Amino acid sequence: MDKTRMMAHILDSFPYPILFVDCEHVIRYLNKAAEYHYYSERGYADLVGRSLFDCHSEASEEKILAAFEKLRNHGNEIFLGVGVKNLRIYLNPVRDDQGELVGYFERFELNLQK
Repeated sequence: MDKTRMMAHILDSFPYPILFVDCEHVIRYLNKAAEYHYYSERGYADLVGRSLFDCHSEASEEKILAAFEKLRNHGNEIFLGVGVKNLRIYLNPVRDDQGELVGYFERFELNLQK
């Protein structure tokens, strides 16, 4: 099994949505949970290759762009807030071997705080 398929299998086994976006904010990957969230629950289709902002509100776009600037300046994981399904939403940077930002992923996880 090649490394790409192995990584896809690992990400697909994660029970919460993970969506990878490049530095131009173009969606490059959705794990199975993200596909279900965006396609089945929210009614979008064929998001890979499209702008992240095609499936986010204007308020979310502003938050994401502000967080992206922090990631570009060598920031780490950024908490964006809690979504409607009580899932915490984070942006995580993805960097190459030289530490340069190549994109980021949006991930969701259960909000255990009440």
